[in-house]
Amino acid sequence: MPESFYEPDGELYVATELTRGPWDPKAQHAGPPAALIGREVELLGGGMIGGVGGPPAQVGRITYEVLRSVPIAPLRVEAKIVRPGRRVEMFEATLSDGDGDALMRAQGWRLRTERVDLDPPRSATEAPPGPESGEPGEFFHTGYDVGYHSAMEYRFTEGAFMEQGPATVWMRMGVPLIPGENPSPLQRVLVAADSGNGVSAALDWRRYVFINVDLSVHLHRPPEGEWVCLDAVTLPEPNGVGMSDTRLLDECGPIGRAAQTLLIAER
Repeated sequence: MPESFYEPDGELYVATELTRGPWDPKAQHAGPPAALIGREVELLGGGMIGGVGGPPAQVGRITYEVLRSVPIAPLRVEAKIVRPGRRVEMFEATLSDGDGDALMRAQGWRLRTERVDLDPPRSATEAPPGPESGEPGEFFHTGYDVGYHSAMEYRFTEGAFMEQGPATVWMRMGVPLIPGENPSPLQRVLVAADSGNGVSAALDWRRYVFINVDLSVHLHRPPEGEWVCLDAVTLPEPNGVGMSDTRLLDECGPIGRAAQTLLIAER
């Protein structure tokens, strides 16, 4: 059994079976690639705005365009700052296959973080029921035992995989993204956020596919702890287009939001 989602190989990252998604046994779930891109973005400038010596950087928004399915194969990831600044930076990143063909592209903003005395102070938001109060739930049958679904832990406090409709679920990485590395708060969010349309499936998995072509994540603060909560709803339309809307939380309360544009089709 693999012990991480990816294994470094020189300048490439070899995907393990734990990245496998639910739609194609040869393709990855978009969560691990999203987190791999996020990791590369975090490394820009040593994690500082303007480079080493600047203030700490936080990703405020990152949007992914899924250009094609991501194979379970060696990948290359690159990131760069395209609009530098003293307080905010715009970045771009690309995930490519071994031949250099782009599979996913991302763009977003990094913002400086520094203490701000808010007046009035930010009010406390009621935290959701914690992961200890949830149930694992039965994952829908994919035809294989090893994949993204076996690398993540799930605790549902509302809904379930086999129940159609909105759901609230806590998710935690069971393995690291890269061997020997403790996942960052950003990586923990990004590896889970793409699951919004899956955990809140509004259609029967056996009759329909609802595949996201993008993912946009907004964060006003990083999560605390290992668990990330997805409070999600999927909205399909009879014209074959849909979206998912996911509130992101940790055990202290809201941390941000995620959205996906969905292609709806009969199997």
